[in-house]
Amino acid sequence: MSSRSFGVRRHCKVRRSGLLCALAAIPLLVAPAAATAEQPEPIREAAIVAAIERVSADPALSTERTVHRLKWIDAGEEQVTEAPGWTRWVIELFGWLAEASRLLVWLLIAALLALLVLYAVRLTRAFGRDGVGAGAPVPTHVRDLDIRPESLPGDIGAAAWELWERGARREAVALMYRGLLSRLVHVHEVPIRDSSTEGESLALAERHLPSPRRGYVARLIRTWQLAMYGGEDPQGAEMRALCEQFAAALERGEAAAEAAT
Repeated sequence: MSSRSFGVRRHCKVRRSGLLCALAAIPLLVAPAAATAEQPEPIREAAIVAAIERVSADPALSTERTVHRLKWIDAGEEQVTEAPGWTRWVIELFGWLAEASRLLVWLLIAALLALLVLYAVRLTRAFGRDGVGAGAPVPTHVRDLDIRPESLPGDIGAAAWELWERGARREAVALMYRGLLSRLVHVHEVPIRDSSTEGESLALAERHLPSPRRGYVARLIRTWQLAMYGGEDPQGAEMRALCEQFAAALERGEAAAEAAT
């Protein structure tokens, strides 16, 4: 074999051994890179928190669950519902009407009171200064005493004196007092009422009778009070004078009244 061919072979061996070395070195170069690529990155805290939040938000993994159930509402329970907007306007309207109605009621009460006062004033004027109107009913009794003219004798003075002489003194005085009240009401139109007392009757008679008649009326009323309440009968002469002067004192006309005095 020539030296040239030996050189070529040797060169080929060298080249073949170098290629084998290069191929053998490739795993050594690739292994660190692969190891570096396969090594995981460190887990950060933010990623952990985000993962926990995702797990908590998952309904299947949550510890609390919202369950919707149907429930019967008892009659005593109040069902709270939000009222629509137009109901507020209706409520305000009714409130305004209530305030207005209250004002109208007070105005109506004031008007009624004014009418009542006006009626009372007119009634007082119609009744006159003594409180009795011209059309007022005439009483038939004054404190259980019958003062109707038909219940009394024609000559009251003579009938009373006859009772006195028979010993019925209280009956005689009572007949004189009944006759006095009857003449004052029916003849002289003195506004005596069924509840008038002796003092009220005397005061009314003094207002409506002339002065000559007032003395006789005062004497007879005083005699009645002493006999009925004080148990003191009048003297015979005093009773006789009252009986004889009865007709003249209570008749119409000034002449009769002057004769009675």
